[in-house]
Amino acid sequence: MFESLPKLPNDPILGLSIAFRDDPNPEKVDLGVGVYRDASGNTPVMAAVHEAEAQLLKAEITKAYTAPAGYPGANEAVQELAFGPEHPALAAGRVASVQTPGGCGALRLAAELIQRARKGARVWVSTPTWANHVPLLGSAGLELKEYPYYDFERHALDFDGMMAALAQVPAGDLVLLHAACHNPCGADLTEAQWRQVTELASERGFVPFIDMAYQGFGEGLDADAFGPRWMAEQLPEVLVAVSFSKNFGLYRERAGALAVVGADSARAEAVQSQLLSVARGLYSMPPAHGSALVAGIWASNELRQRWQSELSEMRGRIQTLREALVGSLAATVPGQDFGFIARERGMFSFLGLTEAQVGQLKDRYSIYMTDNSRINVAGLNLDKVDYVSRAIAEVLRG
Repeated sequence: MFESLPKLPNDPILGLSIAFRDDPNPEKVDLGVGVYRDASGNTPVMAAVHEAEAQLLKAEITKAYTAPAGYPGANEAVQELAFGPEHPALAAGRVASVQTPGGCGALRLAAELIQRARKGARVWVSTPTWANHVPLLGSAGLELKEYPYYDFERHALDFDGMMAALAQVPAGDLVLLHAACHNPCGADLTEAQWRQVTELASERGFVPFIDMAYQGFGEGLDADAFGPRWMAEQLPEVLVAVSFSKNFGLYRERAGALAVVGADSARAEAVQSQLLSVARGLYSMPPAHGSALVAGIWASNELRQRWQSELSEMRGRIQTLREALVGSLAATVPGQDFGFIARERGMFSFLGLTEAQVGQLKDRYSIYMTDNSRINVAGLNLDKVDYVSRAIAEVLRG
C-alpha cells in the first residue's frame, strides 16, 4: 500500500529547530520556532498554571471522557475571554462553542463546519498569513483566495489594498482575520480599521473568520479582542478560533476552542449540534487537561489575577526586546530604519532580509530564522540583542 509514498522534506520551521539543536556554537540564537521563551530560553510553566494543575490533580477522581463540548467551565471561560462577560451576543444566547485540540483543531473544525454549510466555500486569507492556515483549511475542501495585507517595502499594513480587495468579496464568502499579533508580520488593525472592516462585511455580506491565537500578547486581553467583540455585536455571523497555547503557555496540552456566533439563539443551537457532530467524526472527544486548567484559573479570582499579571510580564518582555533590538540596530545599521519592529506587536516581525542574507546569518553566526526573515522576537534575550544586530549589520554590508 505505501510503496508509492515518497519521503517528504522536513517542515521548514521544524527543520530549523533540528538544525539549531545540533549546532555546537555557544552563541547560537533561535529566532525561528514560534513559541514564547523567557530570558533563560525556556518556555515557562506559568505559576498560575502550576497551582491550577496541583489543585486539579488533588481533586480529580476520574479519567473518563469529558463531555463532547469539553471540560465543564472551559466553554464559559473561552466565551468570556473572547467576547467579554457582558457581551450582548452572550446575553442573547447567540454563541456556540466547543473545546478543540489546540487552535489548529479549532481552525480545522471550523473548516469542516463551513464545508457542511456551504460545500467548497471560499475563504480569503491575508498575504502573508500563517503558513499552516493553508493546509488546515484547504485540505478540508475549501477554496482559498488571497487579499493584500502587509507592504514589505514600507513594513506596514496595506490597509487601502486590503479594503479594495475585500470590497470585491462576494456575499457568503469568508474572510480570515487575525485578532491581534498578526502571524507572521506583527502589523495589526487599529480599532478604527476594525470598524471599517466590520462595516464592509455588513455591506458585502461576507463572514468574518477570526484566528485569535495571541490574545494578551499585543496590547492586553481586552484590547486584543476588540475586533471579535465588535464584529460579534454588529454582524449576524462570526467564527472565532481560539488558542490557549500562548497566553496560558499550554502548548503541549493542545488546548483551544471554536466559538461561532449565530444570527439568533436558534441558529446557535443548530450550530452547536453540528459542531458536536463534526468533532465526533474528527477526534470524538476533546482533550481535557489543558482546558481544565483554563477553567480552574478562570473560576478563581486569585489564580486569574496571578495569570493576568504573568501574562502582562510576558507581553512587557516582548515589547522590551523589540525596543532594545531597534535601538541596537540604529547604532549598528545607522542608514536603515528598523523602527517598525517596535511598532509591531506580538512575537513576530519581518526583518526585510533576503534569503541569501538569512543563510549567511545561519552559516556564519548561528542565528536561525525562516528564509523570509521572519523572526520570533521572544527568542531573543537582552544579552544577545547586540550580537544579533552586529551580525545583521555585517550581512547587510555584504
